[in-house]
Amino acid sequence: MNPVIVNIFGFDIRWYSVLLLVAIIIGLSIFMKEGQKYEFSKDFLFNLAFWMIIFSFIGARLYYVIFNYKYYLNDPISIFKVWEGGLAIHGGLLGGFITLVLYCRKYNTRVSKITDMLSIPLLLGQAIGRWGNFFNGEAHGSATTLLALQNKHIPDFIIKGMYINGVYYHPTFFYESLWCIIGVLVLLVIKHYKYLKVGQLTSIYLMWYSVGRFFIEALRTDSLMLGGFKVAQLVSVVLFIIGLLIFMILSRKGKFEDLYTETKGSEIQF
Repeated sequence: MNPVIVNIFGFDIRWYSVLLLVAIIIGLSIFMKEGQKYEFSKDFLFNLAFWMIIFSFIGARLYYVIFNYKYYLNDPISIFKVWEGGLAIHGGLLGGFITLVLYCRKYNTRVSKITDMLSIPLLLGQAIGRWGNFFNGEAHGSATTLLALQNKHIPDFIIKGMYINGVYYHPTFFYESLWCIIGVLVLLVIKHYKYLKVGQLTSIYLMWYSVGRFFIEALRTDSLMLGGFKVAQLVSVVLFIIGLLIFMILSRKGKFEDLYTETKGSEIQF
């Protein structure tokens, strides 16, 4: 696949960057619409999203660079070539969450209410963003056969795109994108459960994404490593446990206590 859409006066417009921009625009519009339902001002929501996006990108890049430090020590200029790929979602989540906590504490706003509102647009954004990996020919899985891919009913254009240097590869980007889209649908259904507690959407997001990422990561050949373990799998286990604990703790609250649909999120608490 050609990672470049068009070249304008020597400047490449890449699919990776465009798809990330599309993911941000769609995610931001959903987040803004949801936030206004609970009486958050447009300025508060937009400014929060603005800083979260910036520090999420910084976090995603730093996370990737840290686990590939040997390469970047030899070519430090490449640290800034983000258009070539090299963003780690877990680093982005960490950077965004730290920014969110600090921002919410500054404005006396409830963190878990905001993370709930972000869960659906974030998961949808991840589903869209993964297609940037497709055009870059990265984040694919191990070698496989044409027949194996056809038996999975994977669209032909994806199979052709995964034919790299004479070898077919598992389109793990596609598996993850599909998993995220299904997760969005699941969260949309759960969001309308009238006894849903503040924080439970966040916990379900953590569990859902972590389960999918753990098994999909097992197929990937470009994983960040820590010793003999894949970092994304280790982090997925930790996030799943955190999500499960949050869900269990919140489930112990009273049936009509702290409902997502009724809480405006004005208290400085999680």
